[in-house]
Amino acid sequence: MITRMSNLAEALIEHLVNRGVEVVFGIPGVHTLELYRGIQKSGVRHVTPRHEQGAAFMADGYARVTGKPGVAVVITGPGMTNTLTAMAQARADSVPMLVISSVNATPSLGKGLGYLHELPDQQATIATIATSIRIESEADLAPAMDTVFKQFASERPGPAHIELPLDTALELSTSVSAPTPAVVLPVPDASSVRRASEMLTSASKPVILAGGGVKRHNAMLQVLASKLDAPVVLTTNARGLMHKHELSVPASASLASVRNLIGDSDVVLAVGTELGRTDYDMYDLGHMPVMNNLIRVDICASQLTRHAARLTIHADAKDALTALNEALKSMPQQSKEGVGRAQSTVDAALKEIGKTYREQSELVSVIRDTAPKSVIVGDSTQLMYACNLYYDHDRPGGWFNAATGYGALGYGIPAAIGAAVADPQCHVICITGDGGAQFSFPEMMAAVDEKLSIVFIVWNNSGYLEIENFLKNADVEPIGCDPTPPDFSLIAAACKMPYFVCTDNPSSLESALKQALAIAGPTLVEVDLV
Repeated sequence: MITRMSNLAEALIEHLVNRGVEVVFGIPGVHTLELYRGIQKSGVRHVTPRHEQGAAFMADGYARVTGKPGVAVVITGPGMTNTLTAMAQARADSVPMLVISSVNATPSLGKGLGYLHELPDQQATIATIATSIRIESEADLAPAMDTVFKQFASERPGPAHIELPLDTALELSTSVSAPTPAVVLPVPDASSVRRASEMLTSASKPVILAGGGVKRHNAMLQVLASKLDAPVVLTTNARGLMHKHELSVPASASLASVRNLIGDSDVVLAVGTELGRTDYDMYDLGHMPVMNNLIRVDICASQLTRHAARLTIHADAKDALTALNEALKSMPQQSKEGVGRAQSTVDAALKEIGKTYREQSELVSVIRDTAPKSVIVGDSTQLMYACNLYYDHDRPGGWFNAATGYGALGYGIPAAIGAAVADPQCHVICITGDGGAQFSFPEMMAAVDEKLSIVFIVWNNSGYLEIENFLKNADVEPIGCDPTPPDFSLIAAACKMPYFVCTDNPSSLESALKQALAIAGPTLVEVDLV
């Protein structure tokens, strides 16, 4: 029997396996045939979405839960362009994502000869969003993999793209080299850590701003906050880090009450947050909160140059928090004034968001308490807008949505599927509006195929109500805000999923959710507001 040699497409998949990739999301096509030969040989789990955008959103949800890069495999041209929205969302939220695509044969590139799936310049199309590398020979393969995986491990993560020309894919591979040694993270500069500890020790009213870069280091964050008696303001992607902690401020830094807390502080320590406008100035006031004596910690060196700071520490959040806690270990016990500052800010924030948002935040708290330690994935919908302003989740990294950053609709359903693939032992709750659901509800069939325990909650207000209200507040007559929703009971039936309907009354929602959670596999709960 003659043993067939592997080609470069198969070798590429083997490189992924050697770097710990266990799952890929994708839709096969004629231009990815050889990549799929490698997937079949490798034993890597393959999850099939219904649209390439769904593949990349699934990779996003998978990455957020595991902390490992989510991988999508798509065809040349339309497959690649269909992923761009999801890649842009990943870029905005610092999510490690690798999109692997084919591209037409090398001799045809850039010549406009009308080949199937042809783009004028696929790499140029992608380059404004992500690192893009073309594999032109076997010599390029290992360095390309090392480059993107180094980026994921040692820099602020985001999307990356590798493309494989159809002719190159068929070249024979002589060997697959082992990955280069593990990436060494930047070590916190000792003098900077010492200076930061001095500033924090002398502060009378410090505050900590914690972003998504801290979401796997909640214990160290809580130790530091307690030592400093410092309120901790949590961005959307950091919710869950300080659940029920007396120093926690799980409220948006765009709220006046939270901006006042930050502005009144004499030292501000910002860890793992890009200080993005959708977290700190979502109302477009045109300026960030005042940050006196700002100390900034970030793994991305270029990020540290984007806002003026008194002191910067180039390091991973884990290493920086470890070093600061060690430097402050002999710090005397502080007063409990910080607890009072945190609580008064929380009280003011809850009042500031208003009755409607407050009630919607309380509804999500019912979901949290009915399904403790669940992962809640959201789309751009009213419940998400409310909770991004104020909500305290009970699982670090267990709250994320597309209502900040890039703000893509259609995110929730496929991202929840990726999250459930990542952690099949936990409950995954997807919250989407009737409008956002219509962007991507075919992806629910992937949850059926994979037998995933996801509760899809559709907040049905029969249109784009949040946008309608925004237009009315701007004295613009609403146009296009009332797309007719489908009958979601029939959608559930078509997907062979159990269906429950409830109102926005807390007890009604709790009852429907309990019934849904008792069923193995995906279910759909419609919150009927019409």
